[in-house]
Amino acid sequence: MTNSIDELEFTDLILATGTNTTENHPVIGMKIKRAVKQHGTKLIVIDPREIDLVKYASIWLRQKPGTDVAVFNGLLNVIIAEGLYAKEYVVERTEGFDALKAVVAKYTPEYVENISGVPAEDLKKAARMYAKANRASIIYAMGITQHISGTDNVKSTANLAMLCGNVGIEGGGVNPLRGQNNVQGACDMGALPNVYPAYQQVANADAHKKFEATWGATLSLKPGLTLMEIMAGAGSGAIKAVYVMGENPLLSDPDLHHVKKELQNLDLLIVQDIFLTETAQIADVILPVASFAEKDGTFTNTERRVQRVRKAIEPPGEAKTDWEVIAGLSNKMGYPMHYTSAKEIFEEVTTVTPSYAGITYKRIEKEGLQWPCPTHDHKGTKFLHKDRFSRGLGLFTAIEFIPPNELPDKDYPFFLSTGRVLYHYHTGTMTTRTQGLSERCPESLVEINPIDAQNSGIADGQMVKVTSRRGTVEAKAHITQKSAPGTIFMNFHFAAAPVNLLTNPVLDPTGKIPEYKVCAVKLAAA
Repeated sequence: MTNSIDELEFTDLILATGTNTTENHPVIGMKIKRAVKQHGTKLIVIDPREIDLVKYASIWLRQKPGTDVAVFNGLLNVIIAEGLYAKEYVVERTEGFDALKAVVAKYTPEYVENISGVPAEDLKKAARMYAKANRASIIYAMGITQHISGTDNVKSTANLAMLCGNVGIEGGGVNPLRGQNNVQGACDMGALPNVYPAYQQVANADAHKKFEATWGATLSLKPGLTLMEIMAGAGSGAIKAVYVMGENPLLSDPDLHHVKKELQNLDLLIVQDIFLTETAQIADVILPVASFAEKDGTFTNTERRVQRVRKAIEPPGEAKTDWEVIAGLSNKMGYPMHYTSAKEIFEEVTTVTPSYAGITYKRIEKEGLQWPCPTHDHKGTKFLHKDRFSRGLGLFTAIEFIPPNELPDKDYPFFLSTGRVLYHYHTGTMTTRTQGLSERCPESLVEINPIDAQNSGIADGQMVKVTSRRGTVEAKAHITQKSAPGTIFMNFHFAAAPVNLLTNPVLDPTGKIPEYKVCAVKLAAA
């Protein structure tokens, strides 16, 4: 997030897109509701599904799945055409405006309505609301990123925020809500294929030399592979071994039939986890590790806040912490990692990660600090880009709309979208083993609009088959207005109804993220 969670409660307007916030980020969802009800904050929701936040919205733009770029270009078109943009900010702090203006000129509200289904007048109203707010925050989640146009979608949110001068101010920003508790921290530490800690590029010669000297090792200048590229390499035989830590690709990756074949083609599959997941069940080696409550360390949350994690109980059996397992393997393989504690590792982190350099265990004993925090007397950074962008000028990106890879047709007439529910988390590794949560939400459901249910002869609670070009899943029907006619929704938490047998593995060309949110399916009574 460029800004902080607490700022959402005291800003003038929030634009929420591709985020079912109250179910996926309930604490943040509570702050948004409180902002609307107690502080008069205006809320714009852009979502194909009637999520809970719609009840609190000043306006809801219900676009067709996968048409986000068109909708954002339509908002930009109205704001530019009516002269509502932050002209001084655009001149002084950005570049690429003329190219952006030229591209969005054709995305009139009427043109966008034909693409997205969003009424032209609603688009105009939302554009004016956003542009006229003194401070406006954009929040988004995987409903924006999990498309073949995911990178374009994110850039579109940045275009809108910069156009109205909402980056580098309190209460503004472009704020991705991270899907898990330490996704931000993992990325900060270089758990991405193309960067070292603090997003220092693997291909950068200076960064390369720095880390070779620090770690006393010979490192490659070539960026690594993304998850889906690794899976493809396993399938082709180019990759012989995969080491999976805290991930369950046999339930979370798209086109699961293919994923299973790829993993079974490996010479060696190692899984490091706290439970015997679906992926662990086909592993050659399983390494049992400690849960969050059984280890010390830090997590970095969605607002860049580095927070202490403290051991509450001892790990069961022979389970070790993740760092102990990794260090032990490294020592066995000839590269010494003689750490004695998580604290010692964090102290090394601060020497190679400039944004963490001023953070110590003592400073975050009671309350976390937000990076960048470059020195020991720095108070942390509440919001980013106050006076300048990290690249200097903010760059507008002129983006054309491209449709999803797979659209409904006569054989597969419905859109399928996937996501989470309030009571479960990711692939259910922990939550489906919890009695109370399983009582509240015991199984996967297929959300179907009443019109589609009637046309298909399907009753509420009836078992139905959902079939794509890749597979078939059976689950109970839930008849609801949440899903628009022509669109069905399923969660991906349950192994008994593995929805990712259906999803499309086609990737965003830049981010390499699969198009989980849109594929074509057919529906029938089981």
